[in-house]
Amino acid sequence: MWVLLAIAVVVVGFALRLNSMLVVTAAGIVAGLIGGLSPVKILNAFGEGFAGSRSVTVFIVTLPVIGLIERYGLQQQARKLIGKLAVVTTGRLLAVYLLIRQGTAALGLTSIGGPAQAVRPLVYPMAAGAAERRYGKLPEKLQEKIKGFAASADTVGLFFGEDIFVAIGSILLITGFVDATYGLQLEAIDIALWAIPTGICALLIHGARLLYLDRQLDNLAATAKAEAKPEVAK
Repeated sequence: MWVLLAIAVVVVGFALRLNSMLVVTAAGIVAGLIGGLSPVKILNAFGEGFAGSRSVTVFIVTLPVIGLIERYGLQQQARKLIGKLAVVTTGRLLAVYLLIRQGTAALGLTSIGGPAQAVRPLVYPMAAGAAERRYGKLPEKLQEKIKGFAASADTVGLFFGEDIFVAIGSILLITGFVDATYGLQLEAIDIALWAIPTGICALLIHGARLLYLDRQLDNLAATAKAEAKPEVAK
């Protein structure tokens, strides 16, 4: 049970707002030392873990491409395109993206979206463009709110969609852990099926929050205009 002290290291490190990479690394070293591993074996475990999950860093390859297309006006064109579609609102656009993100994640296509690949260069500019068509130039408060909801649409869609796919790493981890620790035979398909009701609830709840965002933006825009009038009068 002493190995659980590594969790305390994580909790304390995050509470002190230290660098997350350093906190996790320190927790891994503490767990290894308490578990009786030598420094060489701990270093070897870190190396094997990095080599086994190096595909996580593939997104770095896309960053130069995203930088180039943004340099040549991708965000501006996305804003203009959405600005011409009167039916599309910020909430409706993000709700549709949530549905697409969750549906593709449920099919195992988890790399289609993402904060770097889709949210920043496309989803947020389109959502902001829809808001600018209705409210004009957006105050910083509205911009930050739209950014947060755009990121949440991607995160919620991926988180609750990927567990429906039987070959995703999280499901395989659960089945392997339960089998090795408790000796129970847990099928991946059973976990995936039980994840469907949760995914549907997440889609409905967060989809409703995204649609309600339009009303929130109306209120925030009205408040911002009311606050701007006295300044103009002065």
